[in-house]
Amino acid sequence: MKKKKAASSHRVNQQPATSDQQPSNPWKTLSSTEKYSNPWINVTEHQVLNPAGKPGIYGKVHFKNKAIGIIALDKNLNTWLVGQFRFTVNEWSWEIPEGGGPMKTSPLISAKRELKEETGLTAKKWQLIQRVHLSNSVSDEEGFIFLAQELQEGPPQPEDSEADMKVMKLPFKKALKMVMEGEITDSLSVIGMLRVARMLKQ
Repeated sequence: MKKKKAASSHRVNQQPATSDQQPSNPWKTLSSTEKYSNPWINVTEHQVLNPAGKPGIYGKVHFKNKAIGIIALDKNLNTWLVGQFRFTVNEWSWEIPEGGGPMKTSPLISAKRELKEETGLTAKKWQLIQRVHLSNSVSDEEGFIFLAQELQEGPPQPEDSEADMKVMKLPFKKALKMVMEGEITDSLSVIGMLRVARMLKQ
């Protein structure tokens, strides 16, 4: 008779940990030095002991604003995208209306402002549909994605850095197709549209 194999000590936990079951932080910070700062971000280098207890460094990008994204959806299931040239990736990018919200300001207030600035839209119905961390291996940037409905159109009010911005109204299905075919790569836009697509199916 064959012997049963011993259970692995690295068994995968099938259930997500609840808030009172979260493991303690295995990283130990020895010292921290700010390397760069501007009105939007700062970069800090931390001398650390990693989870194996070995010394190392960890660079952290701290964002001084919250990331805000909005899926605007009218009664005919049209949505709005904005296009602009993104300096960091050197590419034109179609995205949902989005921007930065001050830390001490409600994400909803920031979302209402961003939607009006970039598209001219105002909405009577708002729903927070997703909270995300956008690149948590190097940054603490926290994002909030809203669904805006019962819309009223008006003129956009872009900032100087958005002078080249284009606004496009299109069926949500077409925007979703742009996500699935890789034409839209912005993370807030991808996450938000996939979330709304799921909501519409339900």
